[in-house]
Amino acid sequence: MRAIFIGTPEFAVPSLEALANRHDVRLVITQPDRPAGRGRKLKAPAVKDRAAELGLALAQPRRVGEDESFARMAACHADVIAVVGYGQMIPKRIRVLTRHGCVNVHSSLLPKYRGAAPLNWAIVRGERETGVTTMRISRKMDAGDILLRRSTKIGPSERASDLARRLAPVGADLLLETLDRLLDGTLQPTPQDHAAATYAPMLRREDGLIDWSLPAVSIYDRLRGLDPWPGIHTYFRNRRLRIWDAVPAAGGDLEPGLAKVHRIGLAVGCGAGNLVLREVQLEGRRRMAAPVFLRGWRLAPNEALGQCDN
Repeated sequence: MRAIFIGTPEFAVPSLEALANRHDVRLVITQPDRPAGRGRKLKAPAVKDRAAELGLALAQPRRVGEDESFARMAACHADVIAVVGYGQMIPKRIRVLTRHGCVNVHSSLLPKYRGAAPLNWAIVRGERETGVTTMRISRKMDAGDILLRRSTKIGPSERASDLARRLAPVGADLLLETLDRLLDGTLQPTPQDHAAATYAPMLRREDGLIDWSLPAVSIYDRLRGLDPWPGIHTYFRNRRLRIWDAVPAAGGDLEPGLAKVHRIGLAVGCGAGNLVLREVQLEGRRRMAAPVFLRGWRLAPNEALGQCDN
């Protein structure tokens, strides 16, 4: 099958590899290089790097629907377009360009968690199951007919970064199965139940600010779900304190935000239970084990986290 691949992040790389191994990939489209890191140097998308290694034709338009980009896709005479984590809406003239249309690999069990960060928000909201869905791309975000789905349990300590690495090859396998069944005519698209839809918006830095009135388990889920970015943070003596590792502890007697030394770190009171911080990073300092942090920053009596007077 002649194919065009549209995608950007690391999650999309196994799908690109699988597609190139089985089918004739005529063109790869990905986002432009973006500034990243402290030096703000341009960084290429993961899909760009892998496409170059595979020797595939590549384009990085600012908008996927612009005329030059569309002309290159039309010249491919492709049978299908595969889309994985591209980050832009796909306009109609691209959706109808090929015989088998646009097949999207989405990292949730649609209609739950439509949007930019489905794995992250599934963990933040305490879900214990997620998966991958292939679907038709439609005018509305992640609302097209479902083609195939594959589910998996979320591990109790699994972070979003770990889950994404685990599900990426699952998405690649599901993409190939979807294309095989489109070719042999055995795939029956299923309309989504739009009334059951939930949403997973783009992550923001402020999503990581801890509300200590929440149960410790909920804060722990946020730590796992917002990994690696934006992470979770609080304030210690008016300075931002990132929490890199922590565990919930039941039956705590501390008021929300109140901190005390714990045998393995720093215990902080929550709405229910305590959260024991094991690795932290104070603004402007390196990350360190909580006991090491406490040797340099001794707690005052009845000291609380989360207050910022700035």
